[in-house]
Formats: sequence, C-alpha cells, structure tokens
Amino acid sequence: MELTLTELEDAINFWRGQRPSTGEERALSPEVNALASVYAMMIFQRLRSIDIATLDPAPAMLLESWRASKPA
Repeated sequence: MELTLTELEDAINFWRGQRPSTGEERALSPEVNALASVYAMMIFQRLRSIDIATLDPAPAMLLESWRASKPA
C-alpha cells in the first residue's frame, strides 16, 4: 500500500499528539522519531510516495495504527 508524503506528515502529527516531545531538549518520542526517519529519507530521495511494505516493521506498525485510528 502506498503512503504519500502528506499522509506521512498527518501520521507524524497524530503521533506527536499521542506522544509529545519531552524534556528541556524537546526530544522526540520513539514513535515520532521512527516516522521522522522515513520522512527524512523520502525528502532526501525526493519521493512523493513509498510502499509501506518496504519499511521496517516499527514504522509500518505505527502507520497501521494511525490509519486504524482515522474515522471511516
């Protein structure tokens, strides 16, 4: 299943709401960090979309959870 850059941004914002950054340094949560790595890779490679099946299991599961939380 393809994931667009815009969808990834939505997923990152969802997880930022679920697990906000912490501490004085405003460290990203593990969930946001995992998705931010995918975001950075997509920007670097100039990809508009990516196949979720090609991702590591952690970000893929986070994206599944995000999609399941969206209203139908």
